[in-house]
Amino acid sequence: MLRVVRLVLAAVVTLCACGGLVRLYAPPGGAERQLAFIRSALDAGAGEQAQGMFPEGYFFLHALYGIAWVDVGRHATDRAKALREARWALSQLDGPQGTAPFSAELAPRYGVFYAGWTNWLRGGILSLQDPGARDAGEAERFEAASRELAAAFDASQTPFLTAYPGQSWPVDSTVAITSLRLHDRLMPQRYAGTVARWLDAARARLDPATGLLPHVTDPSTGRPLQGARASSQSVIARFLPDVDPAFAREQYLRFRELFVARPLGIGPAVREYPKGTDGPADVDSGPLPLGVSLSATVVTIGAARVEGDDALASALSSYGELAGVPLPTWHTKRYALGLMPVGDAFLVWARTAQPWVSPPPAAPPAVIGPLWRAPLTVLLLLVAIAPWLPRIRRRYLDAQRGKQRGDGPGIGGVVDAVVPERL
Repeated sequence: MLRVVRLVLAAVVTLCACGGLVRLYAPPGGAERQLAFIRSALDAGAGEQAQGMFPEGYFFLHALYGIAWVDVGRHATDRAKALREARWALSQLDGPQGTAPFSAELAPRYGVFYAGWTNWLRGGILSLQDPGARDAGEAERFEAASRELAAAFDASQTPFLTAYPGQSWPVDSTVAITSLRLHDRLMPQRYAGTVARWLDAARARLDPATGLLPHVTDPSTGRPLQGARASSQSVIARFLPDVDPAFAREQYLRFRELFVARPLGIGPAVREYPKGTDGPADVDSGPLPLGVSLSATVVTIGAARVEGDDALASALSSYGELAGVPLPTWHTKRYALGLMPVGDAFLVWARTAQPWVSPPPAAPPAVIGPLWRAPLTVLLLLVAIAPWLPRIRRRYLDAQRGKQRGDGPGIGGVVDAVVPERL
């Protein structure tokens, strides 16, 4: 019985390692199955559970679900389903649970975080509709929300509006400004001046240590209070190409240089703090094993995709497919056993990301080579073989002893090392 248990455990380890090899090399795919899992989780209360983990949990889970459906809908045969699901997500954000964490006293109403992300989703929903057949009510609401956002930027002394009373993160204003660029692509152009002024003011307030947009700023002046961090830079890099492709490319290359690393020399990942520096984990970054932000690593897949950096996007996605332990079913696909649906939402949003305003850019110089999988491949092969090594060694020694006595099969007996003939 003990021998049977050992063989079963060895087989399980080998199968898991071989499964990891397949996931490392096979294209991930399955966006609609991921979205099917997220919708089922939302229907079961995942939004409320995520809200208990961090202040925007409910909001992000619904917003990313809706935006990912917009991206999928651009190429799906069933565009009506994409529209239906994106509209449903927006309706949840417009409801009392969606607005609950935010202040209606801010300008724009509920703050720039809420206003920017919802306006981006509103514009995405309109982009899925033929220009001559757009829903008039949705178009009017998008116009009104864009007008309110532009007025808030035009009246502000800083390019970085507040998301909560007295608190300002440049990433939130980047999303909001990008929604104004989307307005001018879908509707008659109105906000080119607002966007140009924002770019000039943002360039004047870069983090002096990195040359990137800062993580936190003074809400009155826009002066950097905390330098660049990957949890916000990865999102900024996802949106900025639709605002100004040239400025975005400069920022992206600098971000990639300072934050993309290969901990332990294995797979690519994204540090929360620039190389050579460290800092504490918080609600934005999540845990930081070896200084790596798992959330920023996932979001950087989307940033790399919209920058045309297919090599990095593919490497990060494949590494995530290995480390995330996906659980596919016939209709759904979830990661980490589906314990954190908000993580699944960030992942599907990143993997489906594409420019909505600017044309796809040319690929930048690759930062990761085609052989990046080699160390992981060797490691997984060793793991697959390791459980059988004691049995192979024992059979080899038995064969050698038999050969010396003249009554054994000789070295050829090693071939039977993994065949349990005496079970």
